[in-house]
Amino acid sequence: MRNEILSLMVEKGLEGDYYVEMLDHTIDLFESQGLGANYYGYHNINHELEVTYVSLLAAKQNEIQFTDEDLKYIYISALFHDFDPQKDVDKPHEKSVLKFISMDRKLQQLIKNAGVDLEIINVLILRTTYPWSGELKKDAEEQIKQCFKNSDLTRNNQQYQEHIMKMGEYLSVIDRMSGYALGDFTKSMELAKMNAHANAWRPSLIIRRAVAYFEELLNNETKILKAILKTLPKEMRKNFFDTVLSFMKIREQEIMIQADYSYENLKLLPTIEGMTIRKDPKFIKTLYDIFLQLPTPLQFEKENFENSIKDPQIIINTLRLNNKNGEIVGFSKGGPLEKYKLREEIRDENYGLGNTIFLEPLALKMGYWGLKGGSEMRHMFIMQSHSMKYKYLTSFALRDVIKSRMDKERAEFVTLFDPERWDYYRITI
Repeated sequence: MRNEILSLMVEKGLEGDYYVEMLDHTIDLFESQGLGANYYGYHNINHELEVTYVSLLAAKQNEIQFTDEDLKYIYISALFHDFDPQKDVDKPHEKSVLKFISMDRKLQQLIKNAGVDLEIINVLILRTTYPWSGELKKDAEEQIKQCFKNSDLTRNNQQYQEHIMKMGEYLSVIDRMSGYALGDFTKSMELAKMNAHANAWRPSLIIRRAVAYFEELLNNETKILKAILKTLPKEMRKNFFDTVLSFMKIREQEIMIQADYSYENLKLLPTIEGMTIRKDPKFIKTLYDIFLQLPTPLQFEKENFENSIKDPQIIINTLRLNNKNGEIVGFSKGGPLEKYKLREEIRDENYGLGNTIFLEPLALKMGYWGLKGGSEMRHMFIMQSHSMKYKYLTSFALRDVIKSRMDKERAEFVTLFDPERWDYYRITI
């Protein structure tokens, strides 16, 4: 993506060395803070670069006329709009972004060399606040007013202020749609899972919130979105609309599943699976396909998946539809703690004692979350662990879920992780 941005910079006349230094400084800082391409959160360096790339690529749209000077501001604001490498939650806070920019001496010098007004950069970044409504909008608008007062270029120029706000709206729309135009639906689904995981959303919310997100974009930003899409290559337009339609189709399927469950036309049956079926290649593939729907950080033993299914020390339960031979829509899986290589930050005092079983994150097909099938599989897994004489069970879960289990199951936090708030915990069996 860096090379593509550099090519567009030349095309748009952004040829000063300081523009390239800004790009490389951003990449270096995100990488050094653990927010590079390997960070499993939506707001990583890939997102930062994608927004920068598309904001330059679509600059010839016909809704807002950009001058050469405007393009400098668009480029710099896009590049730094999520410049919050020390964040404690995935979604950057615009106030934190502005504070970080104001404290970074190298960046301050690069902006000075580019001859742009930092107050206008601040306005454009504040306008990317999402959602642009309620208290968030009100707070951002108050800061924007102050930025306009602070700038000699905007203080007494209402027309220019309005133009800058239009530029900010453009950047805000690019911020929300660029990643979904730069790849197929597989990439878009991964982005949705990354966003959900990093923001500690329950899996049942992924599709629902994705649909609401796109409907809000299509309904409330119609003019500027159409103008941007019209300027983009045909393949990118196709990617975007394929993604929107695919999420809506999955949401429709979810509603149908929930309706069947509500009408008692569908039953979810947790099932203990024996070793014979666990050696069946078709059975293993079925589980693996469901396993791949999990966010990447929750895919334990991926390289050794088939062997782990066949391992008699590993407990496997499935969630089947209607009867013990029905379609498999989910599974629970786990085994001795010592068989797993967990995150290096975890220091489990029971590791090596043979008294703890690790439950991998539950895996269900999209549409079947929130129907209590996962909870029933988990309780079945705990009962089996108890019969095998394990004293403790450890696993990962959302922080608020663990808190809810502290009284009921004597759950305790072992290691907490931010920004994702998907923590490692222990219960006594």
